[in-house]
Amino acid sequence: MQITLLKSKLHRVTTTHSELDYEGSCAIDGLLLDLAGIREYEQIQIYNINNGERFTTYAIRAEENTGIISINGAAAHKANPDDLLIIATYISMNEKEADTFKPVMVYFEGGRENKVSHTRNSIPVQMQKQA
Repeated sequence: MQITLLKSKLHRVTTTHSELDYEGSCAIDGLLLDLAGIREYEQIQIYNINNGERFTTYAIRAEENTGIISINGAAAHKANPDDLLIIATYISMNEKEADTFKPVMVYFEGGRENKVSHTRNSIPVQMQKQA
C-alpha cells in the first residue's frame, strides 16, 4: 500500500511579489529550494495564512540569496506581497519506507528577507496547559 506524507515545507515564508502578467508558477529563492529539497517544476501546495486560500502550482528557481517568493499568473489573485505562506510538497511511498522517512521543514524569522531561523524534521509535541 502507498501512503502520502509531507516531504518538505517552507513554514511562514513571506510573499515578496505577486505578478499577474507572468507565466503561472511560484518563483522561490534557489537556496530555499535546495534547503527544503524542492525540485524546480515540482508540484507545490500553497496555504495562505493571511486569507485562507489554498492552491496548487509548481516551483521555479529564483535567483539565490534574494529571499524571493513570487506568486505568478492566475495564482497572483490568491496572495499579495507580505502575505505569510506555507509552501508544502508531498511524497508517496510504501509503509516500510514511511517508517524511517523524515520531512524537511524550514522555518523563517519573518519579513520580506525570508531569512531562515531553523530547520526540523519533526514537529515537537507541545504540552497542553492544564486549567
